[in-house]
Amino acid sequence: MSFQEVLAELPKLSPEERDLVRARLAELAGEEWMDADELSSEEKALIEARIAEHERNPGTAISWEIMEAKLKARYGL
Repeated sequence: MSFQEVLAELPKLSPEERDLVRARLAELAGEEWMDADELSSEEKALIEARIAEHERNPGTAISWEIMEAKLKARYGL
């Protein structure tokens, strides 16, 4: 498939497929994680606390799809 053919197909993709294309392009560009710094001890402690809370109450978790929809509704992302 030529470059022009690829460009012509992009508008036909669903929003979810476009998100996958964006993620793949970012991955190929080496931008999948923009921050190369180590986590601080505070950040590590927060992650550990949240994991522990999830393990105590797994029923309070929501899927990424639900969280993403909430973020889009709230912030117009």
